[in-house]
Amino acid sequence: MSLPEGFSLTDMDRLGPDPLVIMHQWLDDAAQYSGRPNPNAAALATCGRDGQPAARMLLLKGLDARGAVVYTNLQSDKGTQIAENPHAALLFHWDLLGRQLRISGAVSQVEDAEADAYWVSRPWGSQVGGVASDQSRPLADRGALADRVAEVAELYPVGSEVPRPAHWTGLRVALERIEFWQEGDDRLHDRIVYEAKPGGWEISRRWP
Repeated sequence: MSLPEGFSLTDMDRLGPDPLVIMHQWLDDAAQYSGRPNPNAAALATCGRDGQPAARMLLLKGLDARGAVVYTNLQSDKGTQIAENPHAALLFHWDLLGRQLRISGAVSQVEDAEADAYWVSRPWGSQVGGVASDQSRPLADRGALADRVAEVAELYPVGSEVPRPAHWTGLRVALERIEFWQEGDDRLHDRIVYEAKPGGWEISRRWP
């Protein structure tokens, strides 16, 4: 594997006891070396009452000891599935760096103040789109979407405050299981798993 100039692989035998530190380092490495416009992009996997799994790409917008945060419309398919089964998994893949990061755990909503703070940081157009979209519901044609966006834009002109819809908020995936995956020669990859236990983190290596 040809690595980007200046980037060096992690010594997987010396990851340290705190997975949060490693996650932030890997995300920083991805921002600097991955060559991607959205190095914080992750696949969010959910499964509702019907048992059918679903996955889609979102952007990580927060990460601390409480969990990993993404934002969405709770009336979307993912919102419905999480309401039925409040557990999810996130997968980051940085192919140029030969790394994957997996997070799974219980899902909870962020506090309103946290969602409000992120909402106001979004561009006006994204706010209007967030209000206008009946996400995941059937759409007759693209023109119907344009008409709805125009209606919301007229209601909230550029420069005005666009209120955050109550159903648009953040979802926090708890750090219950974290896996660091690093590519190895001949498909002999390195996999280190951190699992949250009452007494702290249980760390184990897994077969590739």
